[in-house]
Amino acid sequence: MSATGMSVTGTGAGEVAGAAYTRTLDFDQVSAGDDLPELIIPLTRTLIVSTALASRDFQDVHHDPVLAVERGSKDIFMNILSTNGLVGRYVTDWSGPAAVLTDVKIRLGAPNHPDDTMTMSGSVTAKDDQVGPDGRGGVEVTIRGANSLGDHVTGTVRLTLPSGSAGSPHGSAR
Repeated sequence: MSATGMSVTGTGAGEVAGAAYTRTLDFDQVSAGDDLPELIIPLTRTLIVSTALASRDFQDVHHDPVLAVERGSKDIFMNILSTNGLVGRYVTDWSGPAAVLTDVKIRLGAPNHPDDTMTMSGSVTAKDDQVGPDGRGGVEVTIRGANSLGDHVTGTVRLTLPSGSAGSPHGSAR
């Protein structure tokens, strides 16, 4: 488990499970249908409260369990900005630091409550036919984050990756 309290199961791109991803995938290495490794996120009260506060979301339903229950929830729950951040982290952990997220489209479902686990999964669902003049190619990843109540988040993330075949200095030097 990492310092953030999150762990990775499975491996991708030749990396060790749980290791920081310091190399970037090359566009030419990615194919539609590739699965991303799962990311298991323990949903602690600390994670939910601290990420809400870090995103300056002071709504009581994200930190006060008594008021959250009074408002109809079973407990506090994660805010959308935290979920969005976790989606971005999931995709960039797989793709590497030179990846550029260009579009994130997510939809929330079942709430993330404390003392549960969210498992992130995903797959490459589309890939550009050609590398652009900047030496980068576009990839689309479909993601899902599920907890014991069902799907917390579903959506797509579009990103660009460097291409070694296009002469990009980032590609082969992974």
